[in-house]
Formats: sequence, C-alpha cells, structure tokens
Amino acid sequence: MKNPKVRQVVLPLITALIWGSAFVTQSLSAAHLGCFSFNALRAIPAVLVLLVLLAVMQRIHPREKYSAEEKRALLRGGLVCGAFLALAINLQQFGMGTTSAGKAGFITALYIMLVPVFSTVLGKKAKKSIWLCVIAAVAGLYFLCFDGSSTLSFSSGDMYVFLSAFAFTAQILAVDYFVQQVDGIALSCAQFAVVIMLSAIGALAFGEHTTLEAVKTCIPYLLYVGVVSSGVGYTLQILAQKDSNPTVVTILLSLESVFAVIAGAIILHQSMTPREYLGCVLMFLAVVLAQILVS
Repeated sequence: MKNPKVRQVVLPLITALIWGSAFVTQSLSAAHLGCFSFNALRAIPAVLVLLVLLAVMQRIHPREKYSAEEKRALLRGGLVCGAFLALAINLQQFGMGTTSAGKAGFITALYIMLVPVFSTVLGKKAKKSIWLCVIAAVAGLYFLCFDGSSTLSFSSGDMYVFLSAFAFTAQILAVDYFVQQVDGIALSCAQFAVVIMLSAIGALAFGEHTTLEAVKTCIPYLLYVGVVSSGVGYTLQILAQKDSNPTVVTILLSLESVFAVIAGAIILHQSMTPREYLGCVLMFLAVVLAQILVS
C-alpha cells in the first residue's frame, strides 16, 4: 500500500484482529507449555515464513546486497526490537495462565497511553487532540480493572500483563526508529530470531520441562501464533509504522483488546461484567475519535 494514510489505518486494523484472536491460542497453550518454551517455539515458524517471504520479495523486486552500514543497522534493530519483544511476550504469556483472554487484551492495550507519553519524552510530540483519545482509552482500562471497590482488582497474572505493556511500548518505539533505516520484513525476521534465542535461554535458565506430547497438543496454537500472529501480525505492524505517527498507529492497534474479548467470548465462552464491557466501548470510541481528529 503506497498511500501512507491507507496503510496507517488498514494494516493496524488487520494486525489488531490477528493479535486479538491470538490471545485465545495463548490462553489455551498456557496449560500445556511453559512461557519461555511457548514463545521460543512460536517464533520458529515466524522466522521460517519471513525468510521465505524475503526470498520471494527478492525475486519479485531484486535489490542490491545490503551495505555494511545497512547490515549493522539491521543487526542493531533486530537485537533491540527483539529484546523488547521477547520481554513483552514472555511477561504476557506468564500472565495468561491466571487471567482471561479478554482482560489480558485490554491490560496489554495500556501501551495506548504509554507510547505518546514516551514519544513526547523522546521529542516526537503527538497532537494535543490525540490526548483526548488517550484519556478515553485509560478510562476504559479503569472500568475494566476496577471492580467498583476501593482496590484495584489485579491478580498476579494481570500484573505480569501490565508490566508487558511497558515492554510493548519500548518495542513499538524501537520499531518506529529502526524501520526508517532498514527493510521492514527483514527487521521483523531479525527480531524473531532474537526472540527464539532469548526465550530458549529463559526456558533453560528456569528449568522448564517441555514434553513432546505437550508440543503435539499445542501445534495448532503454535502455528497460528507463530505464522499468523507473529510472522504476519508483527510484520504488518512494522510496515504500518513506516512514515506514520506511532501514537495514531498505536490507538488503532489497541483494538486488539476488543477482538480479544470477542474471541474469548466466542471460543472460550469467557464472559465479562457490564462494567467491563463499558470499558470496551470507551476503548472503541477512543479509536474512532483518533481517526476523526487526525483526518
């Protein structure tokens, strides 16, 4: 998509749908595979698919070999983006063991507030009007996470997912920086190669015991999360962020939380309270308002 406006809207929406539905497979896998083992295994098909895609793109649109500087930029980008992504998805997967798919999707979407805050700190300011969308989204998170009492209804799983939102924020901002320097598909492939390495180290360090039977049980989930959510979804995220405002793209990506709730309700039969659904509505309104304000 050569039109940046179209790319900035359509690609994040597709990504949000993919990521939201993936919360279901992550939740199902949590009962069979350790966190690090799951993420190491999910990244393998992602890398393989992206390598094939790179080969196909090279045949369709041949390009010169990477220069030494481009190779260094790709290495730096892969290491930085991959490290933040590995931290984010492993924290998220830890949380998926004790929280619902829908709630995890919404807590993860806290990055909708964190991205503009840290973007401003880094000198990439967002329009003042966009902060209305951020406030609406945070209000949605409030209704999701407070049960009406004076205490925050966070479980230990919710806290892991909450911390993952900060790591996802760092990954989004890192992508925004490096995608201006290197090919987006190559960057996606490099970051998942790093995810495999770091997650495998984590599995060994924490002594996760992975059986062949557990892997066989989770093959459908691993293929969906690995090929569709990881390989396709994160590559679309990178392509969407090229020459785009990271805050606007992030607001659209936050719709993953809505899709997570829908998928959790349909497939896992998970339900949410009216108060939590009000949070969903506020998040959705924030996304719509963001598009009106930037158009």
